[in-house]
Amino acid sequence: MTARDDVAARATAGFQRVYASPPAGRWAAPGRVNLIGEHTDYNDGFVLPFALPLRTVVAAAPAAEDRWQVWSELTGETVSFGTAEVTATGSGTPGPVTGWAAYVAAVVWALREAGHRVPGARLAVASDVPLGAGLSSSAALEAAVLAALVDLGGLDLPAEQQPRLAQRAENGYVGAPTGIMDQSAVIRCHAGHALFLDCRTEQVEHIPFELEPAGLAVLVIDSQAPHRHADGEYAARRASCERAAKQLGVTALRDVPAEQLDDALARLTDDETRRRVRHVVTENQRVLDTVALLRAERVRQIGPLLTASHTSMRDDFAITVPEIDTAVEAALAAGALGARMTGGGFGGCVLALVEAAQADQVAAAVTAAYAERAFTPPTHTTAIPAAGATRLD
Repeated sequence: MTARDDVAARATAGFQRVYASPPAGRWAAPGRVNLIGEHTDYNDGFVLPFALPLRTVVAAAPAAEDRWQVWSELTGETVSFGTAEVTATGSGTPGPVTGWAAYVAAVVWALREAGHRVPGARLAVASDVPLGAGLSSSAALEAAVLAALVDLGGLDLPAEQQPRLAQRAENGYVGAPTGIMDQSAVIRCHAGHALFLDCRTEQVEHIPFELEPAGLAVLVIDSQAPHRHADGEYAARRASCERAAKQLGVTALRDVPAEQLDDALARLTDDETRRRVRHVVTENQRVLDTVALLRAERVRQIGPLLTASHTSMRDDFAITVPEIDTAVEAALAAGALGARMTGGGFGGCVLALVEAAQADQVAAAVTAAYAERAFTPPTHTTAIPAAGATRLD
């Protein structure tokens, strides 16, 4: 049995145990890792994520009334809510359903806000996407629930429209000011490809990202420093970028060309804002440069761009932590072609582009560096670009 099959089987078993009947179907959505393009999404910029084989699976069936009941394998809880809990909120005010179940209620709320008639449902959730690691466990949950409710209700919501609705759910009900990248990746990615996303137009291009033929691998290292999106630091970075765009007279920082960066920085009033702007503008350019290299099948040459991205996140955007910086430095010292933090920051994961034959050696070097600093030992896996949300049966 594959890991994916195991998660699906656990979701089914949980559904049958809680509801004493089989589900009508099972829907899965992946975690994601962002190859490059951090904090550019809410600045209308460019990102390049790919989906992971790690999955959240929702087993579901219709309910007889307009209530939604959901069980979580992780907590063992069953949470139930009705129309009142998915009506009285909006404009970023968190809804009355809290904790992990808020992401489920948020999807129901967003569908209803968009004018869809959402049928009641019974759901069971199992997942192997790690929580707090910056791999979009929340977006995976939202996307799997959304896919289930769309199918169960026969709703007219094409896949290309689903990321924006899922983002609306997280912004408007959960209260997390995320951009569009995570939801786009977990819904729209293709296996063997990275998703080149223009966050302003929502246009996508599937960029081939086949590592094995090149003898390469992407090592994903969980720093064990918990990552949280809905905290004050993430919101503060976003607010800083919005203020800077207003000072510069542009709609978003995406509108500042890299070749005009120095002029833009000179027009800003404080050094912290200059650093934030410099990160976003240069990071957008790094995404474009990475895409150009991948189109030209020059995968090895993206390594320095990954490392430059990390330096920018550390020095200009100030979103790394000691565990993250230690993992990057140790990976590079052990021979990684490039390494960077991935995710919103303040913890989470590091990805390293490595020779496939050296993946274990690089991982061991990171573990040794952690031991020297008495950090909680990291975990690691190699990432293979996978497909987005889908119905399993």
